[in-house]
Amino acid sequence: LCVYLCATIISYVIYVHIFVDDFNQKHVLITGCDSGFGNLLAKQLDRRGFAVIAACLTEKGASDLASAASPRLKTLLLNVTDSESIKRAVEFVSAEVGERGLWGLVNNAGRSIPIGPAEWMQLEDFTKVLDVNLIGVIDVTLQFLPLLKKARGRVVNVASIFGRLSLVGGGYCLSKWGVEAFSDSLRRDMYHFGIKVGIIEPGFFKTAVTRVDLIEDDQRRLWDRLPQDVKDSYGANYFHNSQNFSMGVLCSSDLSKVTNCMQHALSARYPHTRYAAGWDAKLLWIPLSYLPSFVQDFFITLLIPLNDSHCHIHWECVLMRTNIIGLCSDMYGTEKKFN
Repeated sequence: LCVYLCATIISYVIYVHIFVDDFNQKHVLITGCDSGFGNLLAKQLDRRGFAVIAACLTEKGASDLASAASPRLKTLLLNVTDSESIKRAVEFVSAEVGERGLWGLVNNAGRSIPIGPAEWMQLEDFTKVLDVNLIGVIDVTLQFLPLLKKARGRVVNVASIFGRLSLVGGGYCLSKWGVEAFSDSLRRDMYHFGIKVGIIEPGFFKTAVTRVDLIEDDQRRLWDRLPQDVKDSYGANYFHNSQNFSMGVLCSSDLSKVTNCMQHALSARYPHTRYAAGWDAKLLWIPLSYLPSFVQDFFITLLIPLNDSHCHIHWECVLMRTNIIGLCSDMYGTEKKFN
């Protein structure tokens, strides 16, 4: 048994470390390269010899990246919410790749705000996030599929661990669940064309879109427009403790944990379907996503406390629900019957 186990482990290690050849002949388009994951990945792949085409939203982002990389790296301006902008990008990339086609497409561009309780949102708050994180991913992918089919290449979509577990309201979790579903269906649709689709599921990381000041300023905007009775029901310090926890304790500044997953998805001969990035994703959020809903609810509620005047009511409700569902689970075998 020990010999069999060792052989299995060794075989797996070898399996995941078999890579494709001729990186310098493989073009990779990355969206959202102004900062964060996309910016680091562009530099990382450039150093490895890939022919990187980095799509940035701003001219400054494109200029800064070009000056920090080799002359081999190309930049272009791309707004993933604008179909005409995507068409221009397709024309640019087509001229670059020629008959070889596009080896890799990394759909990295995204936004996190507005984020907060659903009651604080208006419809446009949802669509702002969905347009970038989901519709933008779909539009870019569909327009670049012909080039990807030529190369029998790779699509790498950046979802989130919250594509498995919905933590907060707003469009973010909705969009990432959508990216997960789109990626799964695309992978099956493209199987016979030789295109592989990978999903990156980061936990909490410190990037431009998760800056505490950015999130707090936007939540203040949402808060200021609420009716007074809604404000009173939440309390002014509603998000204070949860932000300190998620952005301070859980947040990692080591973005290479994510970009290394992206690089493997592009360069491995046998890439994974899903990559969880970050200790919190692997040890906290993924295990939690497999637990019964009442356990998820209890834990997540701990992260988003009400103000002091509501805490005793809040905890009584949480504990009562936990006890009731636990009793029902014992009686009927599963909590799912009561969802």
